[in-house]
Amino acid sequence: MLLPILGQQSTEPEGPTKGHKKSRNLKTRIKSFLSNLTPIRRTLVFVVILFHVFFLRYLTLTIAHNLSLSLSPRAPPNFQARESRIVVNIPPKTYGRLPNKGKSNIPSKTYGSLPEKGVSNVSPATHHGSLTKKGVLNLSPETHGSLAKEGVSNISSTTHSSLPNEGVLNISPETHGSLGKEGVLNISSTTYGSLPNKGCDSGRVYVYDLPTMFNYDIMNNCTEIEPPADKCDKNLNDGLGPVVREFDGMLPESIIPAFYWTDMYWGEVIFHNRMLNHKCRTLEPESATAFYIPFYAGLRLRKYLFDNHTAGERDWHPEMLVKWLQEQKWWKRSNGSDHFLMFGRITWDFRRRGDGDADWGTRFLLMPAMQNVIRVSVERSIWDDLEIAVPYPSIFHPKSESDIIEWQEFVRSRRRNHLFTFVGGGRSKIKNDFRAVLRNKCLNESSVCRHVDCSLNNCVDGKTEVMAAFLDSDFCLQPKGDGLTRRSVFDCMVAGSIPVFFWRGTAYLQYEFSIMPKEPESYSVFIDHDEVRNGTDIRRVLERYGREEIERMREKVIEYIPRFMYAKPSRGMEKTRDAFDIALDGVLRKYKDHRESGRIGTKYE
Repeated sequence: MLLPILGQQSTEPEGPTKGHKKSRNLKTRIKSFLSNLTPIRRTLVFVVILFHVFFLRYLTLTIAHNLSLSLSPRAPPNFQARESRIVVNIPPKTYGRLPNKGKSNIPSKTYGSLPEKGVSNVSPATHHGSLTKKGVLNLSPETHGSLAKEGVSNISSTTHSSLPNEGVLNISPETHGSLGKEGVLNISSTTYGSLPNKGCDSGRVYVYDLPTMFNYDIMNNCTEIEPPADKCDKNLNDGLGPVVREFDGMLPESIIPAFYWTDMYWGEVIFHNRMLNHKCRTLEPESATAFYIPFYAGLRLRKYLFDNHTAGERDWHPEMLVKWLQEQKWWKRSNGSDHFLMFGRITWDFRRRGDGDADWGTRFLLMPAMQNVIRVSVERSIWDDLEIAVPYPSIFHPKSESDIIEWQEFVRSRRRNHLFTFVGGGRSKIKNDFRAVLRNKCLNESSVCRHVDCSLNNCVDGKTEVMAAFLDSDFCLQPKGDGLTRRSVFDCMVAGSIPVFFWRGTAYLQYEFSIMPKEPESYSVFIDHDEVRNGTDIRRVLERYGREEIERMREKVIEYIPRFMYAKPSRGMEKTRDAFDIALDGVLRKYKDHRESGRIGTKYE
């Protein structure tokens, strides 16, 4: 009877019974553990548990997302090409592609390829990139490159890349990529490449590397130019000359570093140095629209104009240059019709018609080889379609737009104590010299006219009388110089004084391309020289102008100061076009117009 009772077993399985006991024991232990904790410790336990829950959820989602990306198919190329205006912020170590008009802020170690119209802002130490059409590239110091059409370049260090037409590049550390159409790329210094550049719509310029006998030897041996008086300091600061130190107390201290004792005949050196660093220069002659011949013809001629030199001596360097040019591939291609020179002297010094030793100047411009070459000079022949007149270099060479603004404000607010001034002396060797007429009129009106006599060495470097006179006068008398033009015109206008002309060819018929205002009466006064000789009173003419009209004319002069000055190039001048920029644009436009109309050639007067 006892066997059945002893052998009776529960209907519940053994496993669940044990599990239930364990579960009850675990719950009891947890409950007991928590009940023994202080409230603060209990809260910390809950925080730790929640942190682990969220961390596990984050890991799960990240793994799932990366897995889906690796398994998803790529969009076909034609689909990517249709995408537009996508902005992508890509963190480090991202690999991807940006469609057209996309903007990518890509930091270091990013490898990517940007198709059409991508914009990439990438940081330093970028190597090997390629840009195509319509980009902008910003270049900085120590950049070796040539700038193509419509690009703007700001490049920084250790970047090696080749940028084709119109590309813009902004690359960051260790980025290797390729930008398609209308991409933007910013590179760092020591960049090697071919850079496009916005602002070169009219074309690009190749600068010949001439034998040094045609330029650098002339400049470096400047004691030969005017022996023995020349101190050979004109070649300092890329041809701008020594820094002015004599204006202390007369000008604001902050603006004095923008002034140099520049020789009026050294425009060739200034032009050459500006061209070597210009955004529209190309190192590839195949891509050039025009070819610049950096021959310092005026400086070379200066040595042989006096002291019984022969016509053959004056012609020797031009003849040697022509022989050298005629051996060059690009000259042969066009017979010189896409070439240009710059002359720091008036055009008439290079148009000698006779061959006598007593005849003035050289016959350089009358040589057959020069008939198709465009010429830039400080005075042009108004009968020659291939010549462009540029201002004489004055002494103001600002490094930044802030320099220009500060100077404009200074001359605008300057108190002027004289109605007019005349800077110059009579020339006894010239019969009926008009300068002597003006000098006498000024001396007879000394209460309203300030005279600076240049025959007493008041107009040489290191003297302040000329600047002081122009700053002190409302008007400045400007007769013609050795030719029709005169350097003093620009010294006068830089100081905010209003020029009074006596020959229309001194300014009105000389300058194209908006170097001077189109309306002569808006910035100047004209009194015919014959009327002055016949008794016209200069003082009475000038006193007819009221104060309001004088200030209006002065404001026009001040507005045009940037256009007839030569800046000292720097990063602070991107928005300002000076006389060099205007002249170069004029060369390219004139060449383009003449080529399209078939008018390449010279009409001699």
